[in-house]
Amino acid sequence: MKKVAIVGAGIVGATAAYYLSKEADVKVTVYDHGLGQATKAAAGIISPWFSKRRNKAWYKMARLGADFYIDLLNDLQESVQEVDFYQRSGVFLLKKDESKLEELYKLALQRKDESPLIGELAILDQATASNLFPGLEGFERLLYASGGARVDGQLLVTRLLEASQVKVIKDRVTIIPVSSGYQIGNQIFDQVVLATGAWLGDILEPLGYEVDVRPQKGQLRDYQVDLDMASYPVVMPEGEWDLIPFPGSKLSLGATHENDMGFDLAVDENLLQQMAEAAGPFYPSLKDAVLSGERVGIRAYTSDFSPFFGQVPNLSGVFVASGLGSSGLTTGPIIGYHLAQMLQGKSGVLDPADYPTERYIKQKQT
Repeated sequence: MKKVAIVGAGIVGATAAYYLSKEADVKVTVYDHGLGQATKAAAGIISPWFSKRRNKAWYKMARLGADFYIDLLNDLQESVQEVDFYQRSGVFLLKKDESKLEELYKLALQRKDESPLIGELAILDQATASNLFPGLEGFERLLYASGGARVDGQLLVTRLLEASQVKVIKDRVTIIPVSSGYQIGNQIFDQVVLATGAWLGDILEPLGYEVDVRPQKGQLRDYQVDLDMASYPVVMPEGEWDLIPFPGSKLSLGATHENDMGFDLAVDENLLQQMAEAAGPFYPSLKDAVLSGERVGIRAYTSDFSPFFGQVPNLSGVFVASGLGSSGLTTGPIIGYHLAQMLQGKSGVLDPADYPTERYIKQKQT
């Protein structure tokens, strides 16, 4: 029986735990200190097809990550697990300069061959758009993709951990290399997955590594509204904020991108109020919604904004993923699945050489 420790129970760690738990000869233990996890404070929009980032490796991961949700839903349904965390309700993309909508429409149309999940693409006028999202205004035209989805990150992690039935230990841990593997607490493990997001340096620096991962603070607001918005599309205007409707009369607004706040987890009411005021002209009904909560999470970024996953350089049996940034719910499940495959010596559709760990994790020069 192979013993595997997964450190971090966000989207990457929980997905890896789920797929490893299906293996009869693997015993999985998950460690998670539970503070500041990006997944719990994620807006959860799955719509990578309009991205104009030039990073081809990133786009491939995001495109396949969006597709991977279909596999994940099927696998969880076979595990007799609820899949209430994901809904393809469509996405609205708004631009200050509406002439850019044509260009984005053409880009997405080109990408539809390899990503049929995009669904129906159309540029809609306000009257047509308001049939799908009544009360939305502040634009003349927008771009619609019916295949855009929203994910409740916290609920997804809960469902994955329920399905995997693994033991979750709420603790901050250190890793000690020993002759037979790696010691965490009083247990020895054969393999370890580090899915600690922005906290990766805390684990690897004591082992003599320098880690190119920095924290970015993100904050969201959750509202209760007087109508069921389950079928409403996600709204993505230019700028920081998005409107994400969920079933159960919930509407989320977020998120901030704060690069100079370190690991600060305090709610900044001023910043959230500014975001609400910016959203007001597009959805005036927001002022009547009841504020039900605020969430803060810490995203992980690398200096070139690229994610990475694979084995930690010169640390056999220790695997890692980080740097997912703002697209963690899009790319997290497919990365978690690939890490589970790598632990078993298997490969997947993504080539780890395109996301090399050694670019971001380096041994300190003594």
